[in-house]
Amino acid sequence: MAFPLYWMLLTALRPASEIRHSPPRFWPSQLTLEHFQRAMETPTFWSNVRSSVIIGLGTVVVSLLIGTLAAFAVARFRFVGRRAFVMAILCIQMIPLAGLIIPIYLLLSDLGLTDSLTGVIVTYLVFMLPFTVWLLRGFIQGIPVELEEAAMVDGCTRFGAFRRVVLPLLAPGLVATSIYSLVQAWNEYVLVYVLLSSNDKQTLSIWLVSFQTSFGTDYGGMMAGATLTALPVLIFFMLVQRRVAAGLAAGAVKG
Repeated sequence: MAFPLYWMLLTALRPASEIRHSPPRFWPSQLTLEHFQRAMETPTFWSNVRSSVIIGLGTVVVSLLIGTLAAFAVARFRFVGRRAFVMAILCIQMIPLAGLIIPIYLLLSDLGLTDSLTGVIVTYLVFMLPFTVWLLRGFIQGIPVELEEAAMVDGCTRFGAFRRVVLPLLAPGLVATSIYSLVQAWNEYVLVYVLLSSNDKQTLSIWLVSFQTSFGTDYGGMMAGATLTALPVLIFFMLVQRRVAAGLAAGAVKG
């Protein structure tokens, strides 16, 4: 699994004359940054970075904000239609994306949200929120309800207990969900290709295709671009991976 990543980075760092060398060399005779320089100097690179960041962060923040509250309601409260709501969440996950592209495009066109980053974020939320609610529901159910009851006995309101007790213990679930949402939004290709037509609004996943033209494929530039595209998600994971732990609430309830 690691070898394709190694080969991507190797191709990005080796001179153009060695990329198609036969037999292949598993270590370059010299390293170069010319492919990275050429990739970053393309006309739409920074605007595409901006679009990817806005779409990725927007999707993560909104899905966590809405999904956390919805998951808490499903996990802690009993209401009419609760079971049907949970089943609807599962059923939405079974709908193939390809079958929804045309309806989504027509709906966004009627709302004037085609070729708009807002329209892309709203569309991503349709697919991210059900998974977010389902995943966080399981994490919340693993947090002892007695902790909230003890906080409310000490004077906290329901929302105060949620903010002071549940959210800190829910950190591993929030991190895991945010990583999944960011990866999905960052790497999505089909929806962005259909919904965004302006070159300066497209994301990095679409930008990578610019290295493949009718004259051939610039493998060095493409691999450098793929490396640059993967770096933000990798950095984000390295920053939050310590929070991905299990059992933070274990033993928190006194006997």
